[in-house]
Amino acid sequence: MQRLSRVVGPIATNVHLLADERTREAIAVDTAIPSLAWIRDELVSRDWTLKLIVTTHGHWDHTGDNAAVAEHTGAQIAAHPLDWHRLTDPQALWAPFEIPPCVPAVELAEGGEVRFGSIRLRVMHTPGHTEGSVCLLSDDEALLFSGDTLFAGGWGRVDLPGGDAQLMAESLVRLTALPDGTTVLPGHGATTTIGRERPWMELVRQSGRLLA
Repeated sequence: MQRLSRVVGPIATNVHLLADERTREAIAVDTAIPSLAWIRDELVSRDWTLKLIVTTHGHWDHTGDNAAVAEHTGAQIAAHPLDWHRLTDPQALWAPFEIPPCVPAVELAEGGEVRFGSIRLRVMHTPGHTEGSVCLLSDDEALLFSGDTLFAGGWGRVDLPGGDAQLMAESLVRLTALPDGTTVLPGHGATTTIGRERPWMELVRQSGRLLA
């Protein structure tokens, strides 16, 4: 898998562009505003074709350029159905600009796969930050695109619309089953590993709730 990342927008969202080297098919993950120009230029320079726009959850700082990227590339938008309403009717709390609505066409469901070329990313439904939050796992490359579920040193907020502390704890406990060597690419902040985060994640597992 070829992988490019860029920090975008006022909340420093990590936007990812992933491609299969052989087929040159690509996907974009969390197309925040303003990511269209970067995605367009990278697709052209590398002769990649964008097949899908993947949204890890429906908050505006992860969806803002979905409509523009979809219009420019013809790629469909994928999200978990429980967050579709956030894409079609965005509630842009504290956003410094208007968030265009977009229309998801592909359902991300637990146990499903995102496919491009020979690459397979397994969908893990990990509610807590929103009802429809998902992580994407590459078993072959031990990579986890964790959205706003797991960060380096913590987890996504549960006090925003769609947040649920108990569901977040359960999702984090589920991620403790991944190998220590799994690289975690969160929606914000630095890359980490499951092994690096395991000490505090194990405390969540043992207590069954988020840490105070």
